[in-house]
Amino acid sequence: MSPGALAKLAESLARAAGALLLDHASRNAVGVESKSSSTDLVSAADRASEALLVDRLGALRPDDAIVGEEGASRAGSTGLRWVLDPLDGTTNYLYRAPQWAVSIAVEDAHGPVAGCVFDPSRGECFTASRGGGADLNGRPITVSTTSDLAHALLGTGFAYTAELRAAQAARLPAIIAAVRDIRRAGSAALDLAWVACGRLDGFYETDIQHWDYAAGRLLVDEAGGAFAREVGPHGRPEVVAANVALAPALAALLGQQPAGQVL
Repeated sequence: MSPGALAKLAESLARAAGALLLDHASRNAVGVESKSSSTDLVSAADRASEALLVDRLGALRPDDAIVGEEGASRAGSTGLRWVLDPLDGTTNYLYRAPQWAVSIAVEDAHGPVAGCVFDPSRGECFTASRGGGADLNGRPITVSTTSDLAHALLGTGFAYTAELRAAQAARLPAIIAAVRDIRRAGSAALDLAWVACGRLDGFYETDIQHWDYAAGRLLVDEAGGAFAREVGPHGRPEVVAANVALAPALAALLGQQPAGQVL
């Protein structure tokens, strides 16, 4: 299957999961539990969305590997792996704040091949395929051209553990003083999609999980941006994305040392 065809399949899956999540929201989410901390939530809707994705992939791509945020795991034999975030922005979802998404990526040994971030609340579907560019609802997108850090609008997020949140907060005064402003919207997948389409000039977040950024990383890359994994507070990995002109200044502002690995 070509990267473009895989992107179309990822979009179809994400749209189906998005429709399920909207239906659950209309009937009020139930079955809410905590995960890594009391503020890290998971709902029955998260699990239902992941189950739908796993079931459909089982029928359509039974030999591909799968890993999902809510525990889905399957070995494969094709060299392809589907990375599923069935509901990125669960807290927003439960509070009825329309900033959450379904994120799906397909990877091989060299990284992401295709990806989709679907925002059901706005009907916006961001897709990308390796070498095929990135688009929003079928129209090509590109990163911003902002090269001056003082004029850059950044997105970020915070960890669920108190110690790491405090370390992240301690950096904020210096960072916010050096840029136009900072947004904390609550969905890393959408933040990366918004970097890809120029709604944000850059994004950084410490200790986010692979499924949070697997599709967004490809969107940024294919939209002409730069994505890297570096070292953040407490030595935790930190994802940084921006347009190519802004990326070095953003990394310097964050006071990071390269982790020696570009994901």
